[in-house]
Amino acid sequence: MGKFKLIDTFIKDLKVIEVLPFNDNRGYFYESYNENDFKNMGITDHFVQDNQSRSVKGVLRGLHFQINHPQTKLVRCIEGEVFDVAVDLRKESPTFGKYYGLILSESNKKMFYIPKNFAHGFLVLSEYATFSYKVDDFYHPNDEGGIIYNDKDINIDWNIKHDLNIILSEKDKKNQTMKEYIKNF
Repeated sequence: MGKFKLIDTFIKDLKVIEVLPFNDNRGYFYESYNENDFKNMGITDHFVQDNQSRSVKGVLRGLHFQINHPQTKLVRCIEGEVFDVAVDLRKESPTFGKYYGLILSESNKKMFYIPKNFAHGFLVLSEYATFSYKVDDFYHPNDEGGIIYNDKDINIDWNIKHDLNIILSEKDKKNQTMKEYIKNF
């Protein structure tokens, strides 16, 4: 039996990965990454850095990308629950400017494979969430880019409940619109 199930999305190269855990009366065990299994699924990226964040309910991080050093990401939520989003920024893609979103949680154990040239963000839905991601290039602080989370052209349905207070960093409050991003190609 395989340890992972690869699911295609409507956006080419953007993948959801379901983990197939071993469960028994003690709890569960699973491999969250196995280079050989990922290669067999066609994912051959060499990940060089692992990142982890912890955020409280209502925190919205994103939509982030690296401009000259784009990163492929493999993301998952190891505690709590988030709504995770990737936006296609590949200029020649038929799905340029389109997004795909899904719930990542401690309970569903899904991962999201996000190739280079996508903007990425997530909204914390639980009281807190611990989020983990692998990247295939190192972080370059002077290479950051961002698109505002509520951009009208992308029109992401974050499923924000009326009582959820969105918490943004000062940097994310200043992110550009999709039109501004396109103008700066």
